[in-house]
Amino acid sequence: MAEEIPSSIYDIKVKDINGNDTDLSSYRGKVLLIVNVASQCGLTNSNYKELNVLYEKYKDKGLEILAFPCNQFAGQEPGNNEEIKEVVCTRFKAEFPIFDKVEVNGKNAAPLYKFLKAKKGGIFGDGIKWNFTKFLVGKDGTVLERYAPTTSPLKIEKDIQKLLEA
Repeated sequence: MAEEIPSSIYDIKVKDINGNDTDLSSYRGKVLLIVNVASQCGLTNSNYKELNVLYEKYKDKGLEILAFPCNQFAGQEPGNNEEIKEVVCTRFKAEFPIFDKVEVNGKNAAPLYKFLKAKKGGIFGDGIKWNFTKFLVGKDGTVLERYAPTTSPLKIEKDIQKLLEA
């Protein structure tokens, strides 16, 4: 029997990087950019830099960036949560929420990622292909877009602006 996919992103609970339960319903009414991140990827510097720019610019207008560390791609997020937090908050000065390390593919994929992939499959099937795959979620919780790891955060700024103005 197929595993049940939650009917809404707001039915999903996740853990933050400190291990606290977070209910995604607390983000209702916000535009969400959900990203699987890694500390040692070739895309890390540019992505964190641009995510910071977007967050700084739009956090007060209703954007929330949710970052989920994942070590499923070439072992590029090997650290524990403490180490990840150190990299992300100290080196990259990220102010957006960072969550508990998750799996995004396979049978142990986090419920959030099962939900996102069910709503927006990739070009080559549902699997997340690499670090920094991005999902854009509207204020009503609808998963609207999926962007490739190589799509830089600033390239999706227009899409974010449109949703914030809607």
